[in-house]
Amino acid sequence: MHDVVLRKVISSIEEIYHEGGPIADTPIKRASVLAIIENPFAGRYEEHIQGFMEDLKPLGLDMAKKLVQLLGGANNIEGYGKGSLIGEAGELEHGALWHAPGGYAMRALLEKSNAIVPSSKKVVGVGGRLDVPITHVNASYVRSHFDSMEVGANDAPRANELAFALVMSTGPRIHTRSGGLEVSQIKGEDGLR
Repeated sequence: MHDVVLRKVISSIEEIYHEGGPIADTPIKRASVLAIIENPFAGRYEEHIQGFMEDLKPLGLDMAKKLVQLLGGANNIEGYGKGSLIGEAGELEHGALWHAPGGYAMRALLEKSNAIVPSSKKVVGVGGRLDVPITHVNASYVRSHFDSMEVGANDAPRANELAFALVMSTGPRIHTRSGGLEVSQIKGEDGLR
């Protein structure tokens, strides 16, 4: 068991009215929550790290609840994603520890969330940025919801830190018209279609 030592949390929300096309009456919203924590494995190789995923579960749930609140409730959420920024004294595998606690936290709050939560991760210096992928919460093949949101902080992650992100959206890309499986066609049986 490792303590989760939290330095700060950054929340961000975007309201998108247009991308050069017609102005929408109701904007599509994307929001992120980024938690900067101490990396308990920084500076050394440790064989057994999986236990830290259990320690991260309360953090993931707190972050997911904050996102749902930012976007006006679970019924408004149509897309999600997660990501990790790893400070230079860490390794990519430390960021991978966010997969289960981050993904399951969001899925626990969203009734129809059969789709796998997409993710990205990378080792960066202070001020590094990450594009967090977004897909539809119930069907990964819904092309209109393929999106991303950039996250980062000007002072993080420090070499001995991890920055864990959760992202949610209220709908498809604004002006979506690239075809593919439509939301109205979702069967919701396998997380894909």
